[in-house]
Amino acid sequence: MILEDARKVLSEGHVCDHCLGRLFGRLSTGLSNSERGKAIRVVLSLEDDVRNEQFLHSGGVCWICNGLFEQLPMWAKRALDALREYEFHTYLVGTHLSGMLAASEEMAWSMLSELHAEPLKAEINREVGKLIGEATGKDVDFEHPDVVVLLDLEGDAVEVKPSPIFIMGRYRKLIRGIPQTRWPHRACRGKGCEGCGFTGRQYPESVDELISAPVVEAFLAKDTAFHGCGREDIDARMLGRGRPFVLEVISPKRRTIDLEELERVINEHAEGKVEVKGLTYTTRKTVERLKAAKYPKRYRIKVLLEHEVSPELIIHALEDITSNRIAQRTPKRVAHRRADKVRYRRVYEARLVALEGTWAEIELRCESGMYVKELVSGDEGRTVPSLSQLLGVGASVEELDVLDVEDESFLAETN
Repeated sequence: MILEDARKVLSEGHVCDHCLGRLFGRLSTGLSNSERGKAIRVVLSLEDDVRNEQFLHSGGVCWICNGLFEQLPMWAKRALDALREYEFHTYLVGTHLSGMLAASEEMAWSMLSELHAEPLKAEINREVGKLIGEATGKDVDFEHPDVVVLLDLEGDAVEVKPSPIFIMGRYRKLIRGIPQTRWPHRACRGKGCEGCGFTGRQYPESVDELISAPVVEAFLAKDTAFHGCGREDIDARMLGRGRPFVLEVISPKRRTIDLEELERVINEHAEGKVEVKGLTYTTRKTVERLKAAKYPKRYRIKVLLEHEVSPELIIHALEDITSNRIAQRTPKRVAHRRADKVRYRRVYEARLVALEGTWAEIELRCESGMYVKELVSGDEGRTVPSLSQLLGVGASVEELDVLDVEDESFLAETN
């Protein structure tokens, strides 16, 4: 059956040893496709008499690959030239076939009684990969390569696609008025207008950008993507140990950076607005865990009361808050970007720290997802019970600090 299939394919014109052997590449091991092709050609010539020149000789242009395998050293050289700009330890080669090559391969496969062929792309990837490995001493990694070299046969181009790098750490936001991530201007949605000075920004800077700028420069990267374990309000500070985050470094040309030195550079660049610590390399799985995490958080809030009340009344109200499940309908201030529904959360701890006139300082430990400002104000009845409701006076949060994100289980899983 193998020989009959080989005869059919050869009857269409010259086929190189690589392509002839590859058509039966999954039937045996221990031979390269080229060696297998030569062996099939010899057997055919012996069976059909050496006078059948098309079986014995392997000259001419292959009708399946159009002589591509003779050009593989050239493609490998182009790949090596492109890779010179990149630091990498492992790599993988991928190929985009031209329409003509894909059609020729499909035609050859249609002639086979059973399909045992190795795809053309697979052999190109392997053979060019070998040449790159011999030249660089680097290793192929099929799961998590540092770079992927894409051979675009149709576009006659070579593209290097570096895998992203993931850096985990904690950040502290030491001033108010900075969003966690880049915030497009509301009116123009980031396109630029007179209202934003044609910057496209609602705010001139963000935690993300203050951290990312030195990272992009250090890794010679195109950009970054910021992944935080939740986010604090723009007018809130993030204090204590800081909030866990992962920074995804996109298309880096460098991969090995001293993170202690990078930490120092970031903190110097942020000029006391933001501070990072504990930077370590991690993987994409950490991002997935971070996004799914639901950790309790500790807050310190400064509350303005409409009228003076006794400390005993506040303490009693806080006891009621911790003993009841809080029902929160989506706050009006975020209703434009969140689904309108009722969420139920717990306040685990609540303590009055100080009371002076109509100002109260309170510390809270809450379930993840609690809207703390609305827990105090009641949001016109959308949060029940609220501190305002229990005290019988209007109350609002004037200052909010996040003191801790209790992520010990996350750190244990990561480390």
